[in-house]
Amino acid sequence: MNKPRIVILGAGYGGLTTAVQLQKKLNVNAAHITLVNKHDYHYETTWLHETAAGTLHHDRSRFDIKDILNSSKVNFVKDTVTAIKPDEKKVELAGSTIEYDYLVIALGFEPATFGIPGIEEHAFKIGSINQARLIREHIEHQFAKYNNDPEQARLNIVVGGGGFTGIEFLGEIANRVKELCEEFDVDRSKVRLINVEAMETIMPGFDPELVDYAMKSLGSRGVEFKLGAFLKEVRKDGITIEQNGEKEDIPAMTTIWSAGVRANSLVEQSGLEHNRGKVEVTPELRAPSHEDIFVVGDCALIWNKAIDRPYPPTAQIAMQEAEVCAHNLAALIKGGELEQFQYVDRGTVCSLGEKDAMGSIFGGKKIYGWFASVMKKVVDNRALYKIGGVGLVLKKGKFNIF
Repeated sequence: MNKPRIVILGAGYGGLTTAVQLQKKLNVNAAHITLVNKHDYHYETTWLHETAAGTLHHDRSRFDIKDILNSSKVNFVKDTVTAIKPDEKKVELAGSTIEYDYLVIALGFEPATFGIPGIEEHAFKIGSINQARLIREHIEHQFAKYNNDPEQARLNIVVGGGGFTGIEFLGEIANRVKELCEEFDVDRSKVRLINVEAMETIMPGFDPELVDYAMKSLGSRGVEFKLGAFLKEVRKDGITIEQNGEKEDIPAMTTIWSAGVRANSLVEQSGLEHNRGKVEVTPELRAPSHEDIFVVGDCALIWNKAIDRPYPPTAQIAMQEAEVCAHNLAALIKGGELEQFQYVDRGTVCSLGEKDAMGSIFGGKKIYGWFASVMKKVVDNRALYKIGGVGLVLKKGKFNIF
């Protein structure tokens, strides 16, 4: 009898965790498992803001996928997914076509530009290792060039969006500015860090006390907040915002867009039922129209019935989804009861730089400052442990507590 073919698309938090859990649950002869990813490494998406700011080397933010997988149980294919064909039970890759009996879609996110002119052409995004490296090198180049070509726009760094990624990046770059100014002989008072957020607050959904702490912390390090401000246009050398009905042009050669993401567009193009590009999965994490397809991570839509809104796409929820997904796949193959996904909120911590953070843990306990930054590192290390065990934590973990 042929072994069932399980194909996993994407090696982010959801896809890689699914593969790791399956290789623990299934023996060699139980299934043929294939993991497809366009890179041969996994990167910690929640660490990319550090790489972009230049406070963490990009190699610390990634590790080889093959170091995590048992090659006798999981076949890794480095290739780019170009199309998903649910009715034909196949996936088209740039270099081949692969057929499946069970499919796991974990392709992650793409930036959502909301049609704002110039974002696609002129704004940087923090969505991959290569994008983060480009931001770091671009900022360093602007500082290096300033004394030879002293345009204020070179030293203005605009971050569009006051959510997790934007605020965590601002915390890192606010700390690094001092180092950049010293290295390139730039007066710190000439550097502007500007956050543009369309809502009246940063970090929507966070407790107001935590938000207030974050704004004061970042403000003390020179971050300017333009709240209730709509980004109208991005140019190579500046932006236009509208605030309180008035437009303002701000010169800036570095604009970073972090205000919106959407599920990978291949999901929408596949013909699967979707809600704004995401598959509203069943409690077992299946696509409603195709029981052989599971969806986890940024491509899955799961409602938080308590507040009648979808759960936000985070690493924490993606990894929990992956564990249920792997259990259900193993149950379908070996026999057993399927589980329904129930999200367990273990708290959320937002980094504000090397030794500062804020968030809530243990059922809503608010934490700030150094202790919160320690807890943030604990969260990061726990994610590594869940994927690669103690060895990966010792190799890539964060231990710079003091």
